[in-house]
Amino acid sequence: MIPPRAIVCLGLTQLVGWGVTFYLIGALGPAMTADLGWNSATVYGGFSAAIVTMALVSPLAGMAVDRWGGHRVMPLGAMAAAAGCALLAATHAVPVYFLAWLLLGIGMRLCLYDAAFASLARAAGPTARRPMSQITLFGGLASTVMWPVGHALSGWLGWRGAVLVYAALALATVPLYLALPRQRYAAPGATAARHAAGLTRTANERRQAGTLYAVIVMLTNFLAAGNAAHLISLLAGLGLATTAAVSVAALWGVGQFAARVADVALGSRLHPLTLTLAVSTLLPLCFLLALLSHGNLYATAAYALLYGACNGLMTITRGTLPLALFDFRSYGTLVGALLIPSFLLTATAPVAYAFVLEHYSARAAMGISVGLAAAILAAAFALRWRFIARTRA
Repeated sequence: MIPPRAIVCLGLTQLVGWGVTFYLIGALGPAMTADLGWNSATVYGGFSAAIVTMALVSPLAGMAVDRWGGHRVMPLGAMAAAAGCALLAATHAVPVYFLAWLLLGIGMRLCLYDAAFASLARAAGPTARRPMSQITLFGGLASTVMWPVGHALSGWLGWRGAVLVYAALALATVPLYLALPRQRYAAPGATAARHAAGLTRTANERRQAGTLYAVIVMLTNFLAAGNAAHLISLLAGLGLATTAAVSVAALWGVGQFAARVADVALGSRLHPLTLTLAVSTLLPLCFLLALLSHGNLYATAAYALLYGACNGLMTITRGTLPLALFDFRSYGTLVGALLIPSFLLTATAPVAYAFVLEHYSARAAMGISVGLAAAILAAAFALRWRFIARTRA
């Protein structure tokens, strides 16, 4: 059992952590591009470099949480993120800019969801699903809170002043990690034997499940990174005024939060395989709605809200699927390895979407998103088809 105080504290670190790292470029990217005088590929390429860094350190990060626990590892991530923000505020040259994003990449891998999920799996074993859902309630508000805050800070202090405030916020989360459990989950022998291996029983099944899981997470994160980095530009490209686009973009976080509240309120009753398939079925429809919106305010608002809900639930299944499929005792190490292709592909998303927006259109970007969402649906269907019988056993 994870104490409620620990869940609240870890949730607050996610709200702040996502806001000051992953969503930084979405809020401040246009102001940075205008001030630095660099092209968008260079500016957004820094974010891509951070995600490549996440891939490189992912196996070590997972093993570190398995071995030492999140209460020791995650504060280091917050401090690395703060150092990256501080260096970003002082940058005037491309090498320094990319060095700042490398620090932010290390920080993100050590203190965001994947480290938090591994920490909860280490402490709560097969009972970690509900705490995983609960902490995402806080993280789901990060874009809703930090995009407007980032714009306001940038207007008041400039983007450099805004990222210095971000650095201070990252440091302020460090004491919150003291609330995290230190013990490793221990269950009676029969319970441990029943739950430890998960749904996969053989090496071949683990390979199949691992491959499909990696594909789902890889494409889901690619879509999320590309849309998060350019959501305001995408909405403007579909025909919304900039002010309206900022307001509509904030609905992403509202959708994430509402969907996660529903999941927690229902007691996380749907099996992760079923939830993944259900949400994956809605994903292509989200992007079709945007593609056919023609700049209609209500249609684009519905897209942002619905896609936020889908992305919010897929974030939960990213943590809970491995808990259901594999041995929870090596959760951090296993997931750390499976996430490498996800991070590497996701690193290309901001630049890829920037290229499509610059050379084609927002509608073209939405069309690509429809195709990727369809591929996620196919992988989710295959995974559920392969293992659903065992969820009823």
